[in-house]
Order: sequence, then C-alpha cells, then structure tokens
Amino acid sequence: MARAWEADPSALFERRLGKSPAALGNSSGKDDCPDIWRLDNGDIAVIGRDLTARYAPHLPDGVSLAPDERLVVIPGSTLHSAAADIADA
Repeated sequence: MARAWEADPSALFERRLGKSPAALGNSSGKDDCPDIWRLDNGDIAVIGRDLTARYAPHLPDGVSLAPDERLVVIPGSTLHSAAADIADA
C-alpha cells in the first residue's frame, strides 16, 4: 500500500526557519545544533535529539511511528524563533 506522503531524499536545504542554534544559545559547537529548515520542495527538516526509543512506548492514542520514522526533540526556543517564518514556509 502506498503512503499518502513520502519524503524526497533529493530535496535540498533552502532556508533556515528561525534563528541559528548559536544565536539561541542551543549550540556549543558543530556537533549539537538543533534546527528547523525548509527544503526546496516545501517539506520541513527538523534536526534534534533522537528520543524515539524513550518516547515510543508512551505515545498517546492515535500517534504512531513507522519503522523508518524517528521522534526528535528540539528546544522550545528553536520552534518559538521559527514561528514567524513558519507561516511563510
């Protein structure tokens, strides 16, 4: 059965939504950079900590993860700083 939506791995990063991790104080270098990006096909890429194993057993009713999906957590400040850009994403 075909999925209603499929990620396109050929899509490229187009623009950051919100402030950079460094500007928000969420990064101490190159290896920890929670971020939100608009891809050139209109999809959104989220970079965060993979907490799939921790949260999967506790998902609310009606929420599920496919085997190829991951639950990532980002700082609230990352999403908050992107709010103005999300309307244009």
